[in-house]
Amino acid sequence: MPGISRKAAIVLASSASIALLATACTGRSDSGASDDASKETTLTFWHAWSAPSEVKAVKDLVAGFEEAHPTIHVDVVGNMTDDKMNQALRTGGDKAPDVISSFTTNSVGKFCSSGALVNLDPFFEKSGIDPRKTFPKAMNEYTRFEGNRCAVPLLGDAYGLYYNKTAFKKAGITAPPKTWSEFERVAEKLTVPQGDTYKQLGFMPNYHGWETTTEHYLGQFSPTYFDKNGKSNVAKDPAFEAAFKQQKKLVDALGGYRRLETYRSGLGDEWGPKHPFHTGQVAMQLDGEWRLGMALDAKPKFDIGVAPLPVPDDQADQYGKGYITGTIAGIAATSKKQNAAWELVKYMTTDTDAVVNFSNAIHNVPSTLAALKSPKLTYDPRFKTFLEIAANPNSTTAPASINGGVYLTTIQQFGYDYESGKATDLKAGLKKTAAQIDTDIAQAK
Repeated sequence: MPGISRKAAIVLASSASIALLATACTGRSDSGASDDASKETTLTFWHAWSAPSEVKAVKDLVAGFEEAHPTIHVDVVGNMTDDKMNQALRTGGDKAPDVISSFTTNSVGKFCSSGALVNLDPFFEKSGIDPRKTFPKAMNEYTRFEGNRCAVPLLGDAYGLYYNKTAFKKAGITAPPKTWSEFERVAEKLTVPQGDTYKQLGFMPNYHGWETTTEHYLGQFSPTYFDKNGKSNVAKDPAFEAAFKQQKKLVDALGGYRRLETYRSGLGDEWGPKHPFHTGQVAMQLDGEWRLGMALDAKPKFDIGVAPLPVPDDQADQYGKGYITGTIAGIAATSKKQNAAWELVKYMTTDTDAVVNFSNAIHNVPSTLAALKSPKLTYDPRFKTFLEIAANPNSTTAPASINGGVYLTTIQQFGYDYESGKATDLKAGLKKTAAQIDTDIAQAK
């Protein structure tokens, strides 16, 4: 995988193993935890998974922990929303969770700034684990806010490009595009008009499409969302203007906003078997690693290819990167069992075999560098693309904010206005968007 040598992976795996062999301890004084994790205790763990196979995978993960820590028992509660978690973290009490796991990285800023989750840096230090050497760069970034590491990655999602290999062959296209200019040419070549609509669309670029959000596009341009003073950088970093221009160029090249929206309104939903990529109505799709299994289950009448998303032409040397997000875990500040809770969090997020087994069961990307390299991973060969994207140091994410994902919603709203022609002055629109983001953040403090 890019950026990681075999030797480095072995060193990482070894250091993780050494750290995990350490016996449970009471923690450093600056961790604020005083319980004895070697004593008999019961933890409450809340998570968001709800599908039967996922719930079973979580139970198996916890069973592995309990086997390794016979004095620590875990009550598992699934299908918990962020709202329920936030309320329980605020109020505390005997039934409140000691450990939580959320699907939403957007909540990290709120969790950290409010003090709802404890800073985990002292726990990492006492265990001799360096997060920078343990987790992929983007995952390490989205679990921190203003110097506070209140969360840890627990599996991840990586975004790439799915493509219809059969349609590629028919159109004489021999390889997936690597730059946005190549992508535009390929998308046009794969588009087969049919009257006022399409027999086949090369790619659905609209922001109301399936996973074609502003942040997923922007991930390929490596933007800096905020400056060193915490102010929005949307109007200053040229990456934002370049990304908006590229998407609008795609929209115009493939038939225009109205025609594309009319076509999109008649296509299947994102999660059903009639997803337009499954049916062949759209030949290329920006999506996460989970799409592969869903597409194969739909039994499409074509061969599926997987590749990284294209990059700007002036960043061709960074081809292979992608947008990263994922599930997070943390310890409740109200918990009186924080050292025991850390043992659970440490096991779930840094034990290589535990992470690998959970990844195999959930079909998400492993969240440690060692697990990404593990020979015990079982997956379709095409899934390797997402493992490489996750490990790529150039891959990006959206940073945590005190008001969660509000700033991303503001950027997305401007995207809707710009692609549809409602907003025509890009520079002025980005300045207005940046001002709104700064206002919202100031009001949240």
